[in-house]
This record gives sequence, C-alpha cells and structure tokens, in this order.
Amino acid sequence: MSGFHQSAQLGQQQMLSPQMRQSLEILQATALELQQMVRLELESNPVLEEEVPEEEVSAETDGETNDDSEEAEELRRLEEDWGAFSGEGAQRGDADAEARRLHFLEGVSPPETLAGHLEKQLGRLALDPVQRRIASLLVGNLDEDGYLAATPEEVADEAGAETAEVIGMLHLLQTLDPPGVGARDLSECLLLQLARRGEGQSTAARIAEKHLDLLGRKKFAEIASSLRVGQDTVREAGAVIAALNPKPGRAFAGEAAPVLAPDVIIERVGDEFVVSLVRDSVPQLRISRAYRDLLGTAAGQADVRHYLRDKIRGGKFLIKSIRQRQQTILAIAREIAVRQRAFLEEGVAALVPLTMAQVAEAVGVHETTVSRAIAGKTVATPQGAFEMKFFFTTGYRAADGAEISSTSVKDVIAALVRGEDPRKPLSDQQIVARLGADGLAVARRTVAKYREALGILPSHLRKSF
Repeated sequence: MSGFHQSAQLGQQQMLSPQMRQSLEILQATALELQQMVRLELESNPVLEEEVPEEEVSAETDGETNDDSEEAEELRRLEEDWGAFSGEGAQRGDADAEARRLHFLEGVSPPETLAGHLEKQLGRLALDPVQRRIASLLVGNLDEDGYLAATPEEVADEAGAETAEVIGMLHLLQTLDPPGVGARDLSECLLLQLARRGEGQSTAARIAEKHLDLLGRKKFAEIASSLRVGQDTVREAGAVIAALNPKPGRAFAGEAAPVLAPDVIIERVGDEFVVSLVRDSVPQLRISRAYRDLLGTAAGQADVRHYLRDKIRGGKFLIKSIRQRQQTILAIAREIAVRQRAFLEEGVAALVPLTMAQVAEAVGVHETTVSRAIAGKTVATPQGAFEMKFFFTTGYRAADGAEISSTSVKDVIAALVRGEDPRKPLSDQQIVARLGADGLAVARRTVAKYREALGILPSHLRKSF
C-alpha cells in the first residue's frame, strides 16, 4: 500500500556562515547602502568607532596602555594594513591628487530638472506671493512629459485661490521654455508650439486642434475636405506637426538612471589614466582604543573578556571586509581603465567588448565576485559618469579584425537613424546592409533588438509626411 514514509540521505551542501554572508553583502552594497550598514554596526557594536583626524588620534595614543595580547597585536596589524591601503586607494597624502579629484567631482553635476528650469524662469518675473504659490503648485503638478497632471480646479483648491487666477498663471507658465510645457493634452501642446512659431492660425494649427486622429491614420482626403484645402497643403501641415515635440518635458526628465556620486574616479594625468576611490563614499572605521585597553585590564573578569573578544572580532571582520571590498573595486576599475583606454580617450564608439570572466582572471578573483563588486557602482571618467556594468559588453569582430562592442553598434544604429531621410526611413534590413558595408556582420533580428532597446520605432512608424 502506498503512503508516506521517511528516509535518510547523506549529501554535501555548501552553507554560508553569517560572516561570509555579511562579507558578500558588503561587497555588493552601494556606497549609500554600506554607509547605512556601518551606521547600524556603530550603534550595535560599542567597540567600533569612526576614525578621527590624525592630530586627535596622536593625542589619544599618548596615554594608551601597552597590551601584548594576541587581539591587540592583530588589531595593530589590521590598522597598519588599512592605513597603507587608504594611502594607496584614496591617495590621502597627495594634496595635488585631492585637488584634481575635487575639481573633477565639481564638474560632474546632475542634469537640470524641468521643475528647476521653470523655477529659474519664474524667479525672474515680478509675482506676488499668491501668484508665486500658484505657479509653484502648477510646476509641481507637471508630469515627466511636461503636461499638467491636475485640473485648474484642483490646483485652485490646493492654493486657496480662484480658478480664474490659476488659469491665468497657467497661461503665463505656458509662455516659458520649453515650448508646449503646461499643456493639458497633446492638441494644446502642439498648438502652444505652433503659436510660439507664429503659426497659431495656420492649417497645421487647425489640424492640431481638431483632426489629430485623422492625421494619425493618414486620412488626408478627409482632412482636406473638412478644412477645404488641398491634400498637398494637408501633407505639408502634417510635416510641420511631425517636427514638433509632443513631450517637451522629456528633455529634462531623462529616462536614464539618476546620476549618482561616483565610487571610483578615472582621470587623465599626463599620458596616463589614474584610478582612485572616492574617499568620502565609505566610512573609515577602527576599534576603540578604550575598549582595547579594557580588554587588557579585565584579566580576572571572564564574562567581560568574552564579551569584548566577541565584539572586537566582529568589528575586525567588518573592517577587513570593507577593506577587501575597496581593494576589489579598485583592482577591477584599474583593469577597466587598461582595457577600455580607447573609450577613455575617444568615447563610446571606441568601447571594446569586455567580459567579467576576462577581468576576473586578470584580477585573480571569481567571475561572481566581479559581478557582485560592480553592482550599483559608478565610475566618473573623462567621458562622463557611467555604471561599472556599462564597460562589460559583448561585441563583434569587424572585417579588419578590430573588436567592436555591442554598445558601439547601438551607437552606430542610432546615428544611422538620426541621419536618415524622414520620408524614406531605413528598414532593419537596410541598416544591416549599412553595417555590413562598414565591415560589421550583424543579423537583422539583432538590429531589431538593438533598435527596440534604443527606443527607436520601426521604419513604417518613423516615416514623416
């Protein structure tokens, strides 16, 4: 008779110790996550403290008692190693390098937001407090495309003002840059742009006001009949509308990831590219000297010594894990700088294929370690700030034997589309042929995949009138 039964089996299974799990978490953590982890450790482990300036350290050590215990000796070695690494990785003693790094970071500024752009313009206008509040609420209710996401009545309720006042401020907002901002729908957005160009009464404006749906379906005859104009006039007006920006806010909203403070800087110094860690991104820790002294003097208090040993070991492991994290990130960044030198000099078009396995072999770690180490990390380079994973890309070999990354191929595809005749946009097969003429053998389905990744529509949807 069938039924449930128990059986015993022997097998091997790899289990991660709590310390190993913590080490992996530290390696994979972003700078912000690591700072939060360190703050929690500082709160829960009394023997840990952040490093203080050197002059304060020297003052503290004058009264330090000698402790020849094994723990104290290991702590001294750890601090010496940490100090040596900090000097190498963050170039602490090099004032010139620090000045260069600060200058570099000052140049890496986040992009201007739509709200910030509009607030600057509003700041130059003579507005009373009520108008300024209404304007601020209107700006705050714009979506990423630049459209007003609330009704004037809703804004009026929130501002404690009359609807007419809100509509008046909305009309003022709609005169600002970029053209079309503050519109409530696509039709109004296009009409605002046409009015800015002095074409508020044109055929294009009449189409934008009432016949956008017909235009989208290319019903030129119906539009011509309704407006009592020729079909050629409708086609010309359609071309004017196609040149307008249906999402004026996107130039400021940006669909890319937000700019983060870099973890690593690659800067050119003479003919070389120098790689350094950003000092302020990771807190510098040490074991409190007061607790080290207490460990040496608590000889007859077994429970106190056990507690201190446990906390000191935990603190030591945290410091070692952070140090190992920094060494690994620095080594990977240096290898990237060597292998992607052409990119650092010339830009995205010169990016070469690079795999994590190649870097792992060069650095002397496992491929999964590279994957964890680059997760969420940012590199500031002469070409701009990029996530570390940006530098790892598959690629192709050109007819002349040169290796070209898939990112570079995408860049070429984007350039081909930008330069195409809008009346005769390139099909995927034509793009394949163009790439082939340049010595790049790329399959049509790959071109389609890259085109979609770039947010480029198929040729029949890119066609202008």
